[in-house]
Amino acid sequence: MTRLSPKRTAQLAGGAVLAAVVVVAAVGATLIDLPGHLQEPIRIAAQPPAAPSVAVCSGPLIAAGRDATQASLLTDDTAQRITAAAGGDVDPVQSLLVPADVAGGTGPALLTAPPSGVDPTDLAAAGAARAAASDLSGFAAEACTRPMMESWLVGGSAATGAGDVVILANPGEVAALVTLAVYGASGEQAPAAGKDIVVPAGTQRIIPLASLARGEEGPVVRVTSAQAPVRASLQTTITRVLNPGGVDQIAALGAPSTDLVIPGVAVAVAASDPGASNTPTILHLLAPGAAGEATVTVAGPDGAVVSSQTLPLSAGVPLTFDLGGLAVGTYSVSVSATTPVTGGVWSTTGFGAGSDFGWFTPAEILRAPTLVAVAEGPSAQLSLVGGAAPQTVTVESLSGGAAREVTLAAGAVARLPVEGGGAYRIVPGEAGVSASVVFAGAGALAGYPVPAGDAAAAAIEVYPR
Repeated sequence: MTRLSPKRTAQLAGGAVLAAVVVVAAVGATLIDLPGHLQEPIRIAAQPPAAPSVAVCSGPLIAAGRDATQASLLTDDTAQRITAAAGGDVDPVQSLLVPADVAGGTGPALLTAPPSGVDPTDLAAAGAARAAASDLSGFAAEACTRPMMESWLVGGSAATGAGDVVILANPGEVAALVTLAVYGASGEQAPAAGKDIVVPAGTQRIIPLASLARGEEGPVVRVTSAQAPVRASLQTTITRVLNPGGVDQIAALGAPSTDLVIPGVAVAVAASDPGASNTPTILHLLAPGAAGEATVTVAGPDGAVVSSQTLPLSAGVPLTFDLGGLAVGTYSVSVSATTPVTGGVWSTTGFGAGSDFGWFTPAEILRAPTLVAVAEGPSAQLSLVGGAAPQTVTVESLSGGAAREVTLAAGAVARLPVEGGGAYRIVPGEAGVSASVVFAGAGALAGYPVPAGDAAAAAIEVYPR
């Protein structure tokens, strides 16, 4: 065996250390961004498994104060008639949530549809109810929608004569902890009644709007949920000199946006004037985060612009604006703002006995084939507003019959009669389309936006370390 001299041993050891430093430096250069060098991170797309599609409704119309010994007692008045459809050969499964705050109540409907292979199943549902009691009357219709972690309720009132309630439904398997913030004349408020509301799994809770915003004529409510998403909605009613003046159910909206489109706003015949409406049509608008301005454009039944004006917006304070004396018909309202906004339009058939009102809220842009359920109601109409480019939109009835093709110029309007209680598929062009279902009849006014369908879950980008 050959023995190495101390000098030679030191040389080899030094070389080994130098080699190790070079290797570490080379590896480190792939992990550490060197000055002047931008390292593109490694991305891996992971497709999550499809979950069942879910739609939750508000449930029966609710009456309060019918028991003289319990003024705050809530009871069911009129059951909600549900229309539902699902894609493929799937039949939606309907169950009921527990109405914890309604004495002897039946609870709201929960519709579910299992996934089709790796893709969610399209699901659409809508509900309608008509009340005709001495303390509650009118027609209400809504789309049944998915639960969300944050949503916005636009509509209703906490002023004298209003009997509005916030409805929170948790269709999941984990309890939700909900916070309700109110935007009113004094800006954003955090009422004590809106803090730490526990909505158990499979349960519905009901909170009087007056307990959150007493005296506010046009509040907007932000619903924030922790631990599990909830489906929020609002039942709004009015009584004038002991006469009920209408009822509506309003599903919550998603995040505020700088651009809103309300495809269908029904202006109905007033009782005192069979030829034209002499009642106001009121726009409610809120910029929750920052002040700005909004340009509001109203298009008539033929799609022609009726009015366009720019309005100032105060941060956190709802704006109420009369759209003017509109003739009878169905209109579309678009809002373009310099700051994200949310809003809705209120319309009524009049102010006497037997009158009704409706809230009409913004619709999402549909960019893929989407199912729409048309609730049972009078003179149902599908209102379409085109996107930023010309396109052809196809409307197919799920019960059969010839498909209807509609050619829309950029931003143009089309309105089609549809069958109450039926289901349709809207196939938009590349520009996308916004859609609403609108009802108008004697003592009946309502409408709701068509929510986007359950498209395939988007891939999640994973960044390995």
